[in-house]
Formats: sequence, structure tokens, C-alpha cells
Amino acid sequence: MSQSLAKNLIHLVYSTKHRQAWIPKANQAALYRYQAGIFREWDSPALIIGGAEDHVHALFSLSRNHPLKKIVEEVKKGSSKWMKAEGPGITEFSWQAGYAGFSVSQSSVADVIRYIETQEDHHRQVTFQDELRKLLLRHEIEFNERYVWD
Repeated sequence: MSQSLAKNLIHLVYSTKHRQAWIPKANQAALYRYQAGIFREWDSPALIIGGAEDHVHALFSLSRNHPLKKIVEEVKKGSSKWMKAEGPGITEFSWQAGYAGFSVSQSSVADVIRYIETQEDHHRQVTFQDELRKLLLRHEIEFNERYVWD
């Protein structure tokens, strides 16, 4: 084959440091637009970004040219600076060190989009920690509770 072709869809989840409610509802849409721009810059366009006051979910198409770790690093670094300077001006804002990334098949895209769109309703009943545990178990990712949280 003379051409390299790939489509790797990733459901990315990460939290604010210590799950602080540092993403006010009034600033969420602007933050997600800003993050979408960073994803685009790194050849990894986002299909949807959403979340709650303490965490973000993004469904995006991972670039063939950049590793997942680098994309996450750039999105978190750039959006952290934005939150401090141009967003709500939360000078102590930071993201947790880690993240969770799950592969998504094309046949599941609509379900993941719906899931991300309904985060506000979802988190009226489920904490971020319980949500992440469930996702990790569903995707059969082994984890140690001591190291998952900040």
C-alpha cells in the first residue's frame, strides 16, 4: 500500500487537580472551543468535548503523526494557561497529572457523543470517581486506586 491510512477514535477523560470545581458552567463552552482548536492544531480533530465543573470528556480522532501522550499534554497545557489568563482567571487552576483514554469503534461514536452530551444530567447521580471506575472496568483497564487519583 503506497498510502498510510488510519482512524483511531479516542474517548479521553481527565480531571482538574483534586477534582476541584474550577470549570464554571459559564466558561465551559469557551473552554471546549479553545481545546477543540488545540486538538485541530495537532491534527487530531475533536468530534465533541464536554464535561462538568471538575472534568472533561473529549472524543477525537488521533493523529497518525503524534502520540496520544503528546496530544493530551498539549491540550492540558494550553487550556490550563487559557483558564488562568483568558478564561475565568483561576490562577491556581491545573489539571490532574494523568488521564484515561479509551478506543472507540466507529459503530459506537453516536453512543459516546450522546454520553458526553449528557454529562450534566449524568453527574447529578454519579460522581466523577464512580464514572471513571466504571469506564476503566468496562474497558478492562487494570488500575490501582492508590494511583488513579491525585
